[in-house]
Amino acid sequence: MIDTPLIFWFLLLGSFTGVAAGLLGIGGGMLMVPFLTMLLSSRGFPIDIVVKVAIATSLTTILFTSLSSVRAHHKRGAVRWEIVRTLAPGMVVGSIAGAQVAHLIKGNLLAITFAVFVGFMATQMLFKREVRADRLLPGPRGMLAAGGIIGVISAIVGAGGGFVTVPFLTRSNVRIHEAVATSAACGFPIALAGTLGYIIAGWKLQLPAGTVGYVYLPALVCIVATSMLTAPLGAKIAHAMSMAGLKRVFAVLLYALCVYMLWKGLTG
Repeated sequence: MIDTPLIFWFLLLGSFTGVAAGLLGIGGGMLMVPFLTMLLSSRGFPIDIVVKVAIATSLTTILFTSLSSVRAHHKRGAVRWEIVRTLAPGMVVGSIAGAQVAHLIKGNLLAITFAVFVGFMATQMLFKREVRADRLLPGPRGMLAAGGIIGVISAIVGAGGGFVTVPFLTRSNVRIHEAVATSAACGFPIALAGTLGYIIAGWKLQLPAGTVGYVYLPALVCIVATSMLTAPLGAKIAHAMSMAGLKRVFAVLLYALCVYMLWKGLTG
């Protein structure tokens, strides 16, 4: 039987996170995971499963959202493909490893870990750090290591890596609009490897109907349907406005979601 209210909320969530993906290059994962956790918990998903399903499903949606937003950014010539090529190998390895690590962590501890990361990134959004004018991107080994770290963190928290990739690039004096666009492009290899990792990790488990591994298909289909439509809108807005005020708004929202996930982890 089709759960119409749940489908509606998935569609709405996809619209919102699609704009976020195009706008800030964050892939929408930091927003999507808490809301998916709320929605699936209301349908009886146990705490030890629900956070992992939310994270895996969030990562999988980024496969599609990143393609849509990257196309919009690429048309504006903002994607630094040479950076994508040097980061991607480490991101792939790191994402696969991160999914296996998340599989081994208890659900409530994973929720707390997610809350800590989200709270940290919200703080980073609020407080701008000075960037040294002579700071450049590292060499090939440094980029491989950076990609691996970004991949591991992204798979554990279910995001496309933009929340780490964008600050990493801007502190290496990559222009903010290029950093956002390049981060969106990096989201695809992260999401692809992370999705495969979560499917493999949950393949033999007894999970609720509608899941493939840890990926929940009804949420995936609905969120992708609307997020791919709204991601180009976010990319368009990103090229037309200052990020400062918008980042403050998102930071406040992230703090609220951080509190929810912390409560979920501590009471679950």
